[in-house]
Amino acid sequence: MVINRVMTRQSLVFVFLLAGAACARPADQPAAPRIAMTGPLIAASMSMKAGWEFPRNPLTDTTLDASRLSEEIRRGFRLFTNTPGEAPRLAPGGMACTNCHMNAGQRERSMPLVDVAGMFPEYNRRSGRLYSLGDRISDCFLRSENATGSLAPEELPNPSSPEVLAISAYITWLARDAAMGKNPSWRGQNTIAAPALVPVEKLDVAKGEAIYADRCVTCHGPDGQGVQIGDKIAGPLWGPRSWNDGAGAARVYTLAGMIRYSMPYLDPGNITDEDAQHVAAFIDSKPRPAYPFKDRDYRVEKLPPDAVYYRRDGQERRERQEGKKTLTLLAPSANPARPALTGYYRQEGRERQEGKYPSSPSRPSSPSRPTGACPSLSKARTGTAISAAS
Repeated sequence: MVINRVMTRQSLVFVFLLAGAACARPADQPAAPRIAMTGPLIAASMSMKAGWEFPRNPLTDTTLDASRLSEEIRRGFRLFTNTPGEAPRLAPGGMACTNCHMNAGQRERSMPLVDVAGMFPEYNRRSGRLYSLGDRISDCFLRSENATGSLAPEELPNPSSPEVLAISAYITWLARDAAMGKNPSWRGQNTIAAPALVPVEKLDVAKGEAIYADRCVTCHGPDGQGVQIGDKIAGPLWGPRSWNDGAGAARVYTLAGMIRYSMPYLDPGNITDEDAQHVAAFIDSKPRPAYPFKDRDYRVEKLPPDAVYYRRDGQERRERQEGKKTLTLLAPSANPARPALTGYYRQEGRERQEGKYPSSPSRPSSPSRPTGACPSLSKARTGTAISAAS
């Protein structure tokens, strides 16, 4: 009897040991990640279920202390992921940094920012000069988040603005282990290959609209303003709350690359190169806020063919001959009461005389005023292909 009890007890111990060995993971095997990764980035194939995953999260990183720098890194992350809430004056619409740089800049093929800080300063083709990281972030506020739509000239963000410095701290923190001057392999992978680009004049806005209605309205809505999903809402794609016409996404091929590899969010990457371009043409045919300083862009480099909101040289000459006037930015004034950075792009002399635009150099009082349909996509509502830019 005693022997049987001892054997039974030993058998139970042996069974428990076997069970523990079966469930235990070998020490040299890391825990399986909850989401698919490509290096340090969330894989481009991941759907919206990973939309708020952050492999590197300064809010939970225990290596960050209570120092001023750590606080700025955390603030930069909050600004990046909730720009309209954290900096409403700089993001008067509905756009956040993470709308384009998804997963707080940590998603493959969604313009990731991991390890890119060491590449600045770098040449910026649009401005024709070297850009610091602060310059680049300021440009995103001015263009993609349309800070120019609500702020006076002296209030516009610049590289020394507190919000710009905080986001710089966060992006630099993302590159803390990177080599200076070495471009990470994942940078620039959200573009469509040149041989697959469809000439702008051959893109079909009507086809893009049909694809949008079939593939995009679930999240973005038929009006492009975003559908509320829980406590989240997709960023507005056009209208006064969207990016302005000087933003990177206002270029058809740039936007098409975002769509091609990040959308549709329920099944990312499941759209062809050509269809992504037609959808981008449809979205960039829509009215959006005017960036008032477009005449400062592409003074050194050639205007890209997909920059559809900009006037072409021949087109501008024809408009001048027809009596239309392109309003350029005013030169700096000695009169401090007269703002130096004023004026809206492509105001017509006749419209100004009729009072549709202010005749004085002061800014219009209404924020984020949308322009009409973009010039190069002027046939957006006719169901025909886009008219060729001159």
